[in-house]
Amino acid sequence: MRPALAAWLVLSLLGGTGAQDMCGDPPATPSHSVPAPQLSPEEQLSPHMPESLRCDACHAIAFQIEEQLRKAEEKMGKKALKESDYLEVLERSCSQDWESYGVLELDGAKRLSGPGLPMQQSLSVMVSGGPWPNRLSKLCHGYVGERGEAQIYEAHRRGPAALRQLLCHGDKGPCAGRKELPDPRKALQNEL
Repeated sequence: MRPALAAWLVLSLLGGTGAQDMCGDPPATPSHSVPAPQLSPEEQLSPHMPESLRCDACHAIAFQIEEQLRKAEEKMGKKALKESDYLEVLERSCSQDWESYGVLELDGAKRLSGPGLPMQQSLSVMVSGGPWPNRLSKLCHGYVGERGEAQIYEAHRRGPAALRQLLCHGDKGPCAGRKELPDPRKALQNEL
C-alpha cells in the first residue's frame, strides 16, 4: 500500500499546481485593486478649481512660488532680488506647466497631490493633467494679482510660513479657519 500511496502523491503533485511551483516558477503575488477617484462633472469640466481643493491648491502654489524665489536668490548669492527680477520669477512660477499635480482620493475625500503637499497614501491613483494644470496656473495668477508682487515677495523674505499665511490662511484665504499644513521640507527632513 505504501508504494501506491507514494505513487499517488507524486502524481497528484505533478498533475496539480504544485508541479509549477516545484519547477521554479515564482509564486503568484497577491494583486491589489486601487480605483481612480470618481470625479464629479464640476471636477471634470469646470475651468475653476473646486472649492474643496482650493486649500490644497493654495499650498501647492505657495510652495512653487517659494521654491522659484529661493532658487533665484541663490543665483544672486542669497541677496534680495530687484523688483524686475522677482516680477519675472512670479510670472514664471504661475506660468509653469503644473503637470506634476493631480487629484487622488484619500479616505473617501478628494485631495490635490504633488510637490509641496504632504504625502498622501502609498497606494493610490492620482489623476493628473486634464484641467488641473490650467486651474493651478489661473489660481496662481489670481493670488499674485490680488496680493501684489511686492507683498508676496516681502512675505517670502520672512519665510515659507509667512508666504503660506499671506496666500492661504488670511481672513479671505481658501484655508481660513483650517490648521496650517507643516512645511514640506521640514516634514521630509524628519522622515529621513
